[in-house]
Amino acid sequence: MPFARDRRKGWAPYRVAGIGVLLGFLTGCAAQSPSILRPVSPKGRAEADLFGFILAITVFVFIVVQALLLYAVVRFRARDPQVIPPQIHGNRALEISWTTVTALGLAVIFAMTWRTMAATSTPPADALPVKVIGHQWWWEFQYPTLGITTANELVIPVGQPLRVTVTSADVIHSFWVPQLGGKMDAIPGRENVLWLQADAEGTYYGQCAELCGASHANMRLRVHAVSPEAFDRWVESQRAPAASPTEPLAQQGYQVFMSKACVGCHTINGTPAQGKVGPNLTHVGSRTTIAAGLLENTPENLARWLDNPPAIKPGSLMPRLGLTPQEIQALVAYLSSLK
Repeated sequence: MPFARDRRKGWAPYRVAGIGVLLGFLTGCAAQSPSILRPVSPKGRAEADLFGFILAITVFVFIVVQALLLYAVVRFRARDPQVIPPQIHGNRALEISWTTVTALGLAVIFAMTWRTMAATSTPPADALPVKVIGHQWWWEFQYPTLGITTANELVIPVGQPLRVTVTSADVIHSFWVPQLGGKMDAIPGRENVLWLQADAEGTYYGQCAELCGASHANMRLRVHAVSPEAFDRWVESQRAPAASPTEPLAQQGYQVFMSKACVGCHTINGTPAQGKVGPNLTHVGSRTTIAAGLLENTPENLARWLDNPPAIKPGSLMPRLGLTPQEIQALVAYLSSLK
């Protein structure tokens, strides 16, 4: 009986792993999950179709192999332990058959994969250029032809393809928005290109897909797909310089920002702040999140972030600045006014 208990105990990790895989699959298909199985772009659909095609082939092969295995177990089971069955070296016709079928199957998969890669690798001629730069641990988005720089939230017009150039300012990152079919390594000193397009309005979630340090899991992003008219309005607002604060508390926050270390790391267009280390904050008040998608952009979360960034994002290059509660409240008022 001790042996039986040990066997059950030995299987426990495998049962836990199996349950974890099942839950992970179900989570990946949940309504709010950024799953590759729910694409909203031509490229994403092409990749999902290829995945489904290969999955169908592998499931078919699995069923056939298991059926033949069960047949062999039942048909050729030992009926008399004393009788040794005939010993043969193989069936040449059978070996040629399964080798040929396997080779043909792999050739079909190769052809379909090549076709999908060829159809999705080259951006359309009318694609809007966007440059993505990975930082530890946030994303910088530049629209070269529009004169806009923003961070962590990429705004795109529905139905408009984007030519996305991906690179990194420090270590290797990986830009990935599952529902848009986009995944590309961000490598320092190198520019890789992919293209994206959203066919439906909505917010699509992305993540750095390459282990890049302590806060790799906190390096998130969002893609907001909006109507062309809404995108034009967004472009116009983003091109404008930062609004001058009018409220006394926000004016005080402006003075704090310009007199502290903030001014050396961040850019706010139309002000002396022209730092390039951290995200561009010209219109940070219009973003839905802060800290690279880690926190919703609310006054309470902004105050938490300003008080102690490393406590929220381990390894954050933005240090704890030792701000007083009054300075924090003033900065929150000023940054929130930057719409």
